[in-house]
Amino acid sequence: MAAWTLSGKVILVTGGARGIGAGTAAELARRGARVVLADLDTEAMADTAQGISPTPITIELDVTDVAACEAAVERVLSEHGRLDIGWANAGIASGGPLALTAPSAFRRTVEVNLLGAYNTLRAALPAVSEQRGYLAVTASLASFAHAPGLSAYAATKAGVEAMCNSLRIEVAHLGVDVGTIHPSWIDTDMVREGDDTQRSFQRLRESLKEPFRRTYPLERAVSDIVAGFEGRKRRICSPRFVVLAHWLRPLLTTAAFERDQREAAPEIVRLFEAELAERGAEGASTSERVAEQLRTHQPSGIS
Repeated sequence: MAAWTLSGKVILVTGGARGIGAGTAAELARRGARVVLADLDTEAMADTAQGISPTPITIELDVTDVAACEAAVERVLSEHGRLDIGWANAGIASGGPLALTAPSAFRRTVEVNLLGAYNTLRAALPAVSEQRGYLAVTASLASFAHAPGLSAYAATKAGVEAMCNSLRIEVAHLGVDVGTIHPSWIDTDMVREGDDTQRSFQRLRESLKEPFRRTYPLERAVSDIVAGFEGRKRRICSPRFVVLAHWLRPLLTTAAFERDQREAAPEIVRLFEAELAERGAEGASTSERVAEQLRTHQPSGIS
């Protein structure tokens, strides 16, 4: 497919305050797109918006709220009159062995990463269909490479990939394309927070084979995603080795590939148990930034 010019396109970016969303939004705007940032972190989002020219509209948004997602799309339409690309990028990470991770952290990860993506796509679809546009969701290499201690995150990323595979077929006759984005470890707050504060996460990273262990620069992901949007690609991988990992995905769940991680698993559990004793279940399962979300947006029935 020939490159689809992004100049003049209206693009809604959830999770636009930080990381991949913020960096890519700036590059999309540089190429002439009219970006709209949506995020719960209004302070970080305002800082990001100030660095983008022209300054984009910002929307405070909890993607777990169906009505709020619908209202966000209505705001885009009221300001710009159209929506060409809806990008469900909002996501959080929680970690720890399944038996030990905080139930509130596991549940919030599912609510934001999977249900939040559904809410965003559902709200954006009518407007995007009018433009015969493009829907995208940030999945991950974790969609098909499932590491110990990341069961909630991996489950949600595998889930959004499957959801988009179904959606892509459902909307093809409308002229709408659907893409999933599969980054490896990218140098963002999400990855740095785990590396800096969670010893069990550090041990997990050490157990991975190259090139799965390495952290890649944000600019690499931004470049790959923008190119993927221009090509309306069904799968955007960053960096390039993720393409090969996708094609070889059955091998990633073999005993031979998992050997180093299985050997590291008992130590990962011990380190996590020590973190539980130091910081409690939520503190051990998430970064302080995500733990604040859990305190502010506490699901009913979870303590």
